[in-house]
This record gives sequence, C-alpha cells and structure tokens, in this order.
Amino acid sequence: MPPRSPRPSPSITASLLPEGRGPLSDAVAQALRSGDAPLYDREAVMEADPWGEDLQLALYLLYELHYQGFSDVDDAREWDPDLLRLRQSMEARFLDALHGELSEAPRTVEDVFAPLLVEPVDLSGSLSRYLETEGELWQLREYAALRSLYHLKEADPHAWVIPRLTGRSKAAMVAIEYDEFGAGHADRIHARLFADLMTDLDLDVTYGRYLDCAPGSLLATVNLMSLFGLHRALRGALVGHFACVEVTSSPGSRRLARAMRRCGAGAAAEHFYAEHVEADAVHEQVVRREVIGGLLADEPDLEADVVFGCAATVLLEDRLADHIRSAWTSGLTALRRPLATSPGTVSDASRAAASGRVD
Repeated sequence: MPPRSPRPSPSITASLLPEGRGPLSDAVAQALRSGDAPLYDREAVMEADPWGEDLQLALYLLYELHYQGFSDVDDAREWDPDLLRLRQSMEARFLDALHGELSEAPRTVEDVFAPLLVEPVDLSGSLSRYLETEGELWQLREYAALRSLYHLKEADPHAWVIPRLTGRSKAAMVAIEYDEFGAGHADRIHARLFADLMTDLDLDVTYGRYLDCAPGSLLATVNLMSLFGLHRALRGALVGHFACVEVTSSPGSRRLARAMRRCGAGAAAEHFYAEHVEADAVHEQVVRREVIGGLLADEPDLEADVVFGCAATVLLEDRLADHIRSAWTSGLTALRRPLATSPGTVSDASRAAASGRVD
C-alpha cells in the first residue's frame, strides 16, 4: 500500500481556457470567453482533419463543460444551443472518420474481443512493454502527464451509461463503478490514486493542468469516451469502450507497475497500476458476462454498436501509442512542449532528449 501521509488532492478548481490551435478551437475558446455564439465557417468543419489538434481540442473544450468546466466560463454555456450545434457537426466529422477507418473491423462481440483476451506473443509494439523494459523516468512522467487528462476524471464518462441500462447490465455496471469510485472511501477513488502517482513523479495534480501539452492523438482518446457517454444512441458503443478498457487493463497495468518499480518512481506510482492488475482482472469477467451479456440480452440489436465502441478504442489507443513511440524513438518529447523538470527527476541525457517539440 502507498504511504498514508497527507498528499495533495486533485484541485477541484476549474482550469482556465487554453489557447486554440486552429480556426475551430479558436472559435470555441473565443465564444466561451465572450459569452457570444461561436463564429466559424461551416466549411472549416467539413475540411478539418478529424484526427487533428484543432478539431479534437474544440471538441475537448465543449465536452469539458459537462465535467469540471472552466473558471472563466459561465456554467450555463453547457447547454448553449449554438455551441451544441457546432459540437454536433464536429462529432459527425469524428464519427465518419472512425467508421471509415473501421470498415473492415469484426462484426461480432466474440470476434472483436477474441484477440484482446490473449496476451500477444510479440510485444515489440507495446508501449507498456517498452516502458517496462527500456523506459526512463522522464518518459514515465510524460506518459502520466498525458494520461492525467483521463485518469483525473476516471470512471466519470462511463457513469453516464448507468441510467441507460436495466437489470443485469445496470447492476454489474454499478458494481464495477463502485470500485472505480473507491468503494465508499475518498482516498481510494482511482482519480485520487492517480493524483498520488503524479505526486510521486513530481507532476502538478491540478485538474486539466497538462491540456496544453496534450497532442491531438491523446485528446481523441478522451473525447471518444465523452462522445459515447453524452449520447444515449451510443450507449452500446460506450459499453464496448468500457469493456475494451477493462479487458486490456490488467496485463498493461502489470507492466507499468514494473516500470514504475524499476525506475524508482515511488510507492504510490507503483500502487496505482498494481491496484488495477487484480481489480481489472475481476472486472473483465463481470463486464463481458454481465454488462455486455445483460445489455445484449435486453437489446440484441446493439451488438454492432458494442463492437464499434471496442474497435474504435483499439484504433485510437494504437494511434496514440504510435505517436508516443515515434517521438521517443526520435529522441523527442511526446508532448507539445516538454515538462518542467526538478533536480534528480530526469538525467541530463534524458533532459536533453526531451527538449524537442512535437506538434
């Protein structure tokens, strides 16, 4: 168990709006600051790179209104019809791109999950394997900073599916989420455990602190959960996403716990992933048999959506891993800008390697 000494909790103070990264995110940021309707060219949405930083940041900013929000934005903008209209058009662009990439994906739940249930013989492309065997402390810090955009809101996007389920699937989903939210103990909420990990890695635990550092490939992985969670019509896809995360979490978490131990990251850093090894091994069985099984017993027509949610998750996680490995292999940071360092945190050689920038 990690030490019980007092540690900073994630700040619940909403963060400030970041600067935009293109015409769409500029329009959203300006509209949120001013209180006015967003000014944008509809053609810009149709021509935007669906994987690019501009569209993904614009979506992230609009989705964040449903979470902690921003300190310089009126909470009433959450349901602003002009913002929702723009969001809908960008979501359509994102979804079209996902469906296009997944046109050859499996068609059944059994087929889409089968390869995820077996540990690959060749782990050469695995990011967690790389961190376990070769990763340096500065790379673990970058990885944690990126993942903080999800883990500091961990389980929140999936909770939206609960009122849309019934019977077996609802009961099983609530049971898993109860664990994710600490089983009644605030200091065991997984978001808090990740904040403890960040403290061990000398990272700022403020919610949303590393948004400006996150590339579009990372934003897309978080946006996918929000997209699925905010639409009842995509409840099957959200279940598929959740199941994919739980099925693949345990082996990767085991490798990341070893990486934290090997690099001397700290007890809390190791504990976060060690906690997920056992818990998610149990969750994997429950989510497949009860959450998916119960949902499809009630609504068999949603199988294609469950498959889509799983396949889309794998696609975006692979794109993110490719981005990170490509940057690190080139001796560059995987972030949009390198992290600030502290004495003893990163070696001189690693600090030099991390001094590049990837846009």
